[in-house]
Amino acid sequence: MTDTAKRKQLSPAWILFILAGLNLFNYVDRFVLSAVLTPLQKDLGINDGQAGRLMTAFMIGYFFTSPFFGWLGDRCSRKWLIAAGIFVWSLGTILTGFAATFAIMIAFRVLVGLGEASYATISPSLISDSYGPAKRNNALTIFYTGIPVGAALGTIIGGFIAAKWGWRYAFIWAGAPGLLLALVMLPFAELKRGHAEGKTVEAAKKPSVRDFVNLFCIREYMLVVLGYTAYTFALGAFGYWGPTFLHRVHGMALDRAGEFFGVVLVVAGLVGTMIGGFAATAWQKRNHAGYAWTLGLSVLAAVPLAFGAVVVSSTFWSMSFLAGAMFFLFLSTGPVNTLILETAPVNLRASAMAVSIFTIHLFGDMWSPEIVGRLADSFGGNLQKAILILPVALIVASAFWLVLALKTKRDSAHHSTPA
Repeated sequence: MTDTAKRKQLSPAWILFILAGLNLFNYVDRFVLSAVLTPLQKDLGINDGQAGRLMTAFMIGYFFTSPFFGWLGDRCSRKWLIAAGIFVWSLGTILTGFAATFAIMIAFRVLVGLGEASYATISPSLISDSYGPAKRNNALTIFYTGIPVGAALGTIIGGFIAAKWGWRYAFIWAGAPGLLLALVMLPFAELKRGHAEGKTVEAAKKPSVRDFVNLFCIREYMLVVLGYTAYTFALGAFGYWGPTFLHRVHGMALDRAGEFFGVVLVVAGLVGTMIGGFAATAWQKRNHAGYAWTLGLSVLAAVPLAFGAVVVSSTFWSMSFLAGAMFFLFLSTGPVNTLILETAPVNLRASAMAVSIFTIHLFGDMWSPEIVGRLADSFGGNLQKAILILPVALIVASAFWLVLALKTKRDSAHHSTPA
């Protein structure tokens, strides 16, 4: 018996627990930056446009390498790719705290993005192979609770450490745990692709370049991704500029603004993600378009709240509308990723996630923080006016997903009609 055969196989619950915990640290590292923007800008002497470019640099490392990791994820050992990704993003976060110049910091943020691309591309496909269709969306919903919880912790912890010891220490302490956590899955046996659905033979088939290109011909898949792109454009800029918006427009202390934004992220994000995911699973059992309806209607409901959060003069109402908008936006977190995986062939799940990541960031939040920052500069520092482009992006996202819901409903009715 080989050494590999002797290794214990993790149960689906343990795989989900470990990957969800690691995803939390993923977003802690990512959102520390937004919590320390003001002292960082002052220390390095950079304007809003350059501050936005730090997120652009992260996205370059993230989305440029995601197709490569998707290709590897459908062919190579996923646990080793995940471990490498965790180590690289953690190292990049720590090194960000030592950056002496803006140019050096740009390089380290690219490194963080490269590490996160490996993890974010491959982990969902591993969960998908652990859980069958009936339980998959709930499992992915739990995995993606790491987004609001990790983002909140990154914002809160980053702001607290920056206020006490300086912004550099916020990056150092955020990145340190990942250097050890990278090793956690290596002692266990590798899960076979297609395991949950009994399609290990089909999933073992190595996809060709033509198979990869054919993803763009799957209409349902493309509607999911296009809607996700517009959604990510808006959410990325909201997340990046949120604390700074409250500080600059409503006069909140920076640490208090970061704390509020963090609390809203963890409460609205966690509750919204869980409710949206589990409700969508129940809806999908009764309606084949349940996932798609959840996406389109939840984002549509967030539009007036997002607009109100930007334009009202009352700090209380701005904060209230912002919290409400974030709740509705997080309802779609689980179902959108489930649809990305389920609209693609079983042997292309990592690639499907990679194409999605590449697209949503190339045309979404790679540019939106910098676009908002440069609009603010062109408006004489008026960040409030610049952010008004974001609710428009949410309208576009809702439109794509509602078209998907209508198409799915029509196709389902067609297939159920007797010949």
